[in-house]
Amino acid sequence: MRLPDFEAWAVFAKVVETGSFGRAAADLGLSKGTVSKAVGRLETRIGARLFNRTSRKLALTEAGQAAKASAARILAEGEAAEALATAGAAEPRGLVRLAAPMTFGVMHVAPLLPAFLGEHPAVSVDLHLSDAVVDLVGGGFDIGLRIAALPDSSLRARRLCAIRRSLVATPAYLDREGRPAHPDDLARHACLGYAYLPTPDRWRFVDGAGTEAVIVPGGQLRANNAEALAPALRAGLGLALQPDFMIWDDLEAGRLERVLPGWSPPPIALHLVTPPGDPRPARVTALIGYLVQRLAQAPWADPHGRAEPRLLKN
Repeated sequence: MRLPDFEAWAVFAKVVETGSFGRAAADLGLSKGTVSKAVGRLETRIGARLFNRTSRKLALTEAGQAAKASAARILAEGEAAEALATAGAAEPRGLVRLAAPMTFGVMHVAPLLPAFLGEHPAVSVDLHLSDAVVDLVGGGFDIGLRIAALPDSSLRARRLCAIRRSLVATPAYLDREGRPAHPDDLARHACLGYAYLPTPDRWRFVDGAGTEAVIVPGGQLRANNAEALAPALRAGLGLALQPDFMIWDDLEAGRLERVLPGWSPPPIALHLVTPPGDPRPARVTALIGYLVQRLAQAPWADPHGRAEPRLLKN
């Protein structure tokens, strides 16, 4: 089954509306010959004339009279659809579903959204927070923020910045229990564990020479959310591997101290990921641009992962 010749029916409706092939051609930005050929295609297709033409007059035939109302609706609906699509492209509107890690989302994504929503009153955001890896495609998400070393996948990923992770503790804890000089020294320390590390039962460190050390952390507390470790960490109950975006202020204020500064855990980064496919709706493009710009301005968001907090003097 062939589709109706919608373009030709729209041209026919414009001819009826203007009463002239020439005026219809001018309104549509087409040549008079193109308009005439479009009407001719319809007449051939339906097997009947739509107009009686004379040198001075253009009159609808019975077939033309029967078709003019439907053709006018085709033209009007087409113009309305195009206007709506154009307006949608120019002004972002609709729902964006965004997935982010729990603590990072609460601390650094949620505070950015009020300004974005104020700038785009026709856009709404459904923010989903979880430390578990979310299936963007299966979950119907438009954007995901992930802090990890990303595996290969069909998702489109944009690296925003390195995320430095550090082994930290309070100065009081370190004064009491001693400052480790090598990862092996952690065997006699209380280690607060994060369950969503790639290897939560093994902590890996590498020094500047590329030497690797692997230790088995032991302590009284383990959680599947890094923020849940913060009270015990700040109370001086042990050491923890924490990302800079969580502890930057504590490091600046001297409430926490980096341990084993010559050793680093495997590198990770903040990525913005989206499902495959183009084009993106304007609302998604707008939120991506906003998040990229704002997150890149964060003090811990060093592109090379070398940013150091400034220690505040008392």
